[in-house]
Amino acid sequence: MPVQLNHTIVSARDKQVTARFFADILGLEVGAQLGPFLPVETSNGVSLDFMDVPTGEIAPQHYAFLVSEDDFDAIFGRIQAAGIPFYGDPFHQDAGRINHHDGGRGAYFPDPNGHNLEIITRPYGSGGG
Repeated sequence: MPVQLNHTIVSARDKQVTARFFADILGLEVGAQLGPFLPVETSNGVSLDFMDVPTGEIAPQHYAFLVSEDDFDAIFGRIQAAGIPFYGDPFHQDAGRINHHDGGRGAYFPDPNGHNLEIITRPYGSGGG
């Protein structure tokens, strides 16, 4: 069997709130709780397993989602409707803009825990202007 990413754990102050945020913004479903984890599965079968971190700081992580042009429009619309700040770059310097890397579209935005989320319509290095 080829190597495949099956799941990753996402630290959260409140896994219910964070899982719902991801699911609502990305148009996905929150699954049934499995032990301490609350999963949200993507269309390629990889699950983000949200877990409460009771104390201390959460180390921000980066999660990028490859989406279709139509899904980008829907997700970006939900980001704007929710008043979530968005950026054209991972350092959040290019506020209120999207990027056009590899001839596609991309945007970065924060989740409630400070994780840096990204939606892109073309994989990096796939070509285009």
